[in-house]
Amino acid sequence: MDALLRWFIPWELSPAALFLLAAAAVIYVRGCRRRQTSVSRQIRFWLGWVLMWQAFQTRWDYYAEHQFFVHITQQLSLHDFAPLLIMWSYPLTTLRAGIPLHWRLRWLKPLNRTAMVRGIKVVLFNPLFAAFLFGGMALLWLIPSFHPFVMLNAPTYRLMNWSMALDGLLFWWLVLDTRPHPPAHLSPGKRVFLPLLAMLPTMVWGAILALSMTDYYPIYEICGRALNLDPLTDQHLGGLILWIPGSFAMVLASMIALRNWMRLSEKGRLKTRHSQAATPAASPAIPPAI
Repeated sequence: MDALLRWFIPWELSPAALFLLAAAAVIYVRGCRRRQTSVSRQIRFWLGWVLMWQAFQTRWDYYAEHQFFVHITQQLSLHDFAPLLIMWSYPLTTLRAGIPLHWRLRWLKPLNRTAMVRGIKVVLFNPLFAAFLFGGMALLWLIPSFHPFVMLNAPTYRLMNWSMALDGLLFWWLVLDTRPHPPAHLSPGKRVFLPLLAMLPTMVWGAILALSMTDYYPIYEICGRALNLDPLTDQHLGGLILWIPGSFAMVLASMIALRNWMRLSEKGRLKTRHSQAATPAASPAIPPAI
């Protein structure tokens, strides 16, 4: 029992992470009380929330700093699975309902209308940039010559975790949009293929790590491993996790996007070339604010 309780004690307490996670939970509960949210969506949201909290603020972080395959598992949770589950619950309308009306009118709407915020959204939700950022973000922190600095420098380590979580939320927000284009930023077809494009870099590097007989990350041997695993076994496990479960998250997202595409088609909400030619050109679409 003591070992179980110690697991839930943060290895490195982050007041910012605890505050944001607690705020999201409170706002979501308020939103569920104000508008009807299906049980399946609530389950997906809370699974993603718990996974995000586990990766940020439990003993998991200690093992991620002292075991390569645990580190890969943590990063996949922050970057892929937790954000995917949260955005698959389509929480934005529920979160919006949970925010007090005067806050939305005084702060969120004016902020969303500023040129700076609109410009940032245009850049971040460009499909090629989004795919490059999502795939590149995962590989950046795993560059063998850069990784020791990341693991030994506390501010950089925290930046890695935060950037992975935020990038995952933004990417899956873009991919799992259920609306037609416009107002969605991407067409349904592009939303299906974008995760498959983004998974190629991590899939290749995961395969290299799983099959290579070279130890690319001796930093874990220098700092001391938390578990009794030899370096290559540790690396091979990490590579397999990056390669197979990491690719599974991308394929799952593509399947969800494909289902959304089929639903739009069944409801006749997809714009054909003829209908686009008959309507005025639409302004660039910006995903809605919370």
